[in-house]
Amino acid sequence: MQRPHIKFNSIVLVLLGACFLSSISSYGRQSPNSTSPPNILIITVDNVGYGDFSFMNEASPILTPNLNKLAKQGAILTDFYTGSPTCTASRASLLTGRIPQRNKLDYQLGGLAGNYGIGLPQTEIIIPKVVKNSPYDYQTGAFGKWNIGFAPGSRPTERGFDEFLGIASGNVDHFSHVYAGRHDLYHNTTSINRHGEYSTDLFANAAIDFINEKTNKKKPWMVYLPFDAPHHPGDRNIAPGEENIWKAPDYAFKPYGLSPDEKDPKKRFNVIVTAIDMAVGRLMDSLDELGIADNTFVFFYSDNGAFYPYLDIQSNAPLSGAGVTLWEGGIRVPALVRWPGKVKANSTINTRLWSLDLMQAAANLSAAELPQDRYYDGKNPLPVLTGKTSHSPHASMFFKYNGQEALIWGDYKILRESNSEPWKLFNITEDISESKDLAETRPDLVKKLEEPFKLTDAEIKSDLEREKSNLMHNNLN
Repeated sequence: MQRPHIKFNSIVLVLLGACFLSSISSYGRQSPNSTSPPNILIITVDNVGYGDFSFMNEASPILTPNLNKLAKQGAILTDFYTGSPTCTASRASLLTGRIPQRNKLDYQLGGLAGNYGIGLPQTEIIIPKVVKNSPYDYQTGAFGKWNIGFAPGSRPTERGFDEFLGIASGNVDHFSHVYAGRHDLYHNTTSINRHGEYSTDLFANAAIDFINEKTNKKKPWMVYLPFDAPHHPGDRNIAPGEENIWKAPDYAFKPYGLSPDEKDPKKRFNVIVTAIDMAVGRLMDSLDELGIADNTFVFFYSDNGAFYPYLDIQSNAPLSGAGVTLWEGGIRVPALVRWPGKVKANSTINTRLWSLDLMQAAANLSAAELPQDRYYDGKNPLPVLTGKTSHSPHASMFFKYNGQEALIWGDYKILRESNSEPWKLFNITEDISESKDLAETRPDLVKKLEEPFKLTDAEIKSDLEREKSNLMHNNLN
């Protein structure tokens, strides 16, 4: 009685495989004889500004030869946005493919209660859970900063990741891995002590080990590598009596000819970013050594804009504002993509995309079905990334954070720092630095953009009520 069932599953798998190969070939295959589904590598850095990387800003003094090489091997995205200007909400929107108001984590988790609480509702489905629906048996790993809730049921290995090594909170001391007096480093769900190992290296090495293991077992993989650097650790995470400075390993000072005792905060920040670059270089080298670089989709971006441009430590140039704001400097972030043979090398993509699109990318790359019981704000970015179209899949982009509101539509953006204030209006195509407010001279455009903002806001509230009603109905049944 089992044989027909087995035969049916085999037929389905064959058909899915055929569909997968057909869809991938439309984006350009490096080797026509390859039948291996692509590996997926998503790398984020913490609070690096639009102007901090020299591949975005030639005037940047920060040394990042490996990321510059990655940019030449792939494409620079000049118009890439994060879903929120703060760490927690930006990560939740990336992993769910849904804007913060829709996934219900539209604020920053703080303190032990916040970081060790539920955080992102456990009804939300994140990228690795979707990738696990692939017929290709993807292996999934997360290595780095979690910051979306670490209560039982909320931890990475309980949400679709096969392995996790990282921190539960948003910012720790990079060498002691302490958060607010509590040791905050975990392997899967077990607290571990790796005191003295620099977090950037710790996370990158864990990712490399995972990739080596799964590749040697001929398994496709999806890795999420959210570095916690260069985020400043904050006073509450520094041991009593210890100086709170930007911390980096001694070897990362050498390219600058600096001593690890250097006191200048700007120079120390630069060194931290270079340490990330070195770790990314080792990771890219490992893909080459394994012979899988051509079959790996790599996406790199900053979770939100720089927090310290006003102190001349970081740069969002030429953008205005900083992290935790909805000015371009808070939400428009540096980004790179590499997928040899599919993404054109040494190219620039000016089409507007955002971090929520990576859920759709992962589903398409892995031939996995998305759940049909919820709305996704992200759209498939692969046609844009592979040059099939230059048109954005987004008619508009909606943002709300901590009383601030914004909507982008075409060349224009409305913005207000409080919903009690009038809207500002900018042409962000001609005025990327948002220096000229057009609201008084073009009230017609303000009204035109305000209408979809209001409609989207109302639609989200209606959608949440519908989801709540469906959940209650399912629980009763």
